[in-house]
Amino acid sequence: MDAPGHTEESPTDADVIVVGAGYAGLSTALDLHESGVDVLVLEAADRVGGRTLSIERGGVRIDNGGQWIGPTQHHLRALADRFGCTTFPTYEDGRSTEVWQDGSLLSYTGAGPETGPGIAEYERVTELLDELALTVDVEAPWETPGFAELDRQSAADFFVSHTDDADALTRLALSIQGLWCAEPDEISILHVLFYIRAAGSYTELMETHGCAQDSRFHGGADGPARAVADVLGDRVRLSSPVHSIAEADGQVLVTTPTGELTCRRVVIALPPPRVRTIDFSPALPADKRAWLDGTEMGRVAKVHAIYERPFWRAGGNAGIATLYTSETVGVVFDNSPDDAHRGVLVAFVYADRFDTWAKLDDVSRREAVLSDLTLVVGEDAAVPVDYVEKSWPLDSHVGGGYEAYARPGTWTRVGSKGWRAPIGRLHWAGTETSSVWNGYIDGAIASGQRAAAEVLAALEH
Repeated sequence: MDAPGHTEESPTDADVIVVGAGYAGLSTALDLHESGVDVLVLEAADRVGGRTLSIERGGVRIDNGGQWIGPTQHHLRALADRFGCTTFPTYEDGRSTEVWQDGSLLSYTGAGPETGPGIAEYERVTELLDELALTVDVEAPWETPGFAELDRQSAADFFVSHTDDADALTRLALSIQGLWCAEPDEISILHVLFYIRAAGSYTELMETHGCAQDSRFHGGADGPARAVADVLGDRVRLSSPVHSIAEADGQVLVTTPTGELTCRRVVIALPPPRVRTIDFSPALPADKRAWLDGTEMGRVAKVHAIYERPFWRAGGNAGIATLYTSETVGVVFDNSPDDAHRGVLVAFVYADRFDTWAKLDDVSRREAVLSDLTLVVGEDAAVPVDYVEKSWPLDSHVGGGYEAYARPGTWTRVGSKGWRAPIGRLHWAGTETSSVWNGYIDGAIASGQRAAAEVLAALEH
């Protein structure tokens, strides 16, 4: 049976080629495939999953990339349920820890501290962020009231204009570093508000139980992606980077190292740094190029330390910590498996801290991370049975993490045409193009479903 738009007069290698086999590309391809469209997925890496990356180390499966699922992330939940990918709650029982500028360790239980340096002002400003986020039009952010005025400000500009409490500013800075792997002066406050609105609230982004960090996957967060790839079978081609995309005579010519392929439509589901490596003919419009240039991938390393057991739990330590003064680690979580047959701590090194840490030699980087882990859970943290680093800016297929954010002024200059609007026969997916859970796996899946709907509508014409 012919797919929508198929004619004998215009033979192709596929009706649609999807570039990228992360969650965005795979969800695009799955929807098209199940709608009867002949679709082909080209992936530069030797695996699927994109910014999720699950591996076996130290007798346990760990997620070097995206890992969490929250209860309002309905797209990811539906995909996981379809393929029987089960989850378990993130461990947060016991005392969590804050490390402050004077070296003091402040403990708290529950979602977050009720008292502490700068907490009152921090909460006041984050409540203001929630209020302003409600005004954002996530489908067309340029329609937001006060759009240009907000977009010209960085998060740093906004914060210092609303509080002079140094401790509150320190807390706010770490929230920017943790969510976007960037510094507050690098990101548009409009983009921050858009992101909050896309998730539902600031609390949804920051907290664990019932929020973005609620649960993890038993088999790794790339499980649903691998299941989709199994459905698509040989229509997914790995180790197939796209070098050029040329549109002419009603078709699109896609060039890879092994040859040329033709199709009617292309969906590009790549992080911005990877899009920039493709040669387009005709050249991408100025607004699209400016959007790509005005968005930046974050800088982050995700580091796992694996132990024989989660020894910190015996003393009532949750293994969760925020470090406000460390030159290395920003946040720590207990990433042990559900059955706790191993103990695993995961540490994140963000933004400017990453820039400094990444220049160290292997031994010094390890010592710096383990020193911080020892500070928050005790001396036993200094001797893991295995230690794993994943520096996402060094990943040639991604170029950073977790997602691309917009620098001040970018939405105003080129957002309406540069963000995700189709260009000729080119369509755009990727978590950065999502209006829901932007920056998350759920957002990637939602973006793929939107792109697939666009393509189906185009083919029907």
